[in-house]
Amino acid sequence: MKLIIYFLLQLYLKSVQNAGRMVMKVNGNRLSISKAAELLNCSEETIRNGLKEGSFPFGFAVKQSNRWTYIITVQKFEETTGIKVERMVVQ
Repeated sequence: MKLIIYFLLQLYLKSVQNAGRMVMKVNGNRLSISKAAELLNCSEETIRNGLKEGSFPFGFAVKQSNRWTYIITVQKFEETTGIKVERMVVQ
């Protein structure tokens, strides 16, 4: 499963690089699951499963009791995927 997700991510990244840069505005240094899924053109479930399995190097998942917490940092997402994410300054 990890290998399939990895290859899908690589295939998508090649198509994004050929199509130009995508930009999405976010607040702070973290990217939500929904925004990451939108940028990678996949489902939120795919992002969650990839983070749980360690297939996506741009973030991680932590299980606390019965609940999962997902962390995706903008900087790591940009470095890994090559997709530019604009940060908005909140005052």
